[in-house]
Amino acid sequence: MLWVKAFHIVFVAAWFAGLFYLPRIFVNLAMVPADSHAERERLLLMAHKLHRFSSILMGVALLLGLWAWFGWGVGRFAGSYWLHVKLLLVVGVVGYHHMNRRLLRSFEELSNRRSHKWFRVYNEVSVLLFAAIVVLVTVKPF
Repeated sequence: MLWVKAFHIVFVAAWFAGLFYLPRIFVNLAMVPADSHAERERLLLMAHKLHRFSSILMGVALLLGLWAWFGWGVGRFAGSYWLHVKLLLVVGVVGYHHMNRRLLRSFEELSNRRSHKWFRVYNEVSVLLFAAIVVLVTVKPF
């Protein structure tokens, strides 16, 4: 089980690397001048490839997490409220991942109306989610 846990952590960290960087590409996309087609296309290609790769990492991380959870016994964690909060935050991270896809689609369709400043703030959401999950798993406060 420790191997499953170790690889789960590796894939979660890799997935979050994508979640940290993709909104940063959105910041750059939001700042591209309307007449700079080559720059826009290059950033869109980077964002699309990163999102696709991050989706694979997400799937593996979630499967390994479920394997570890069921391997240790679901009922064993009935009193571990930290785990329930962590799982709720994981659902939020999956939602954030899918929101990134919607935002990428808006750039592809030239329908983005958000500023680069909004994306700078949005970029920090993944950091806060990651920090909260790490604290919950490490400290197990309740």
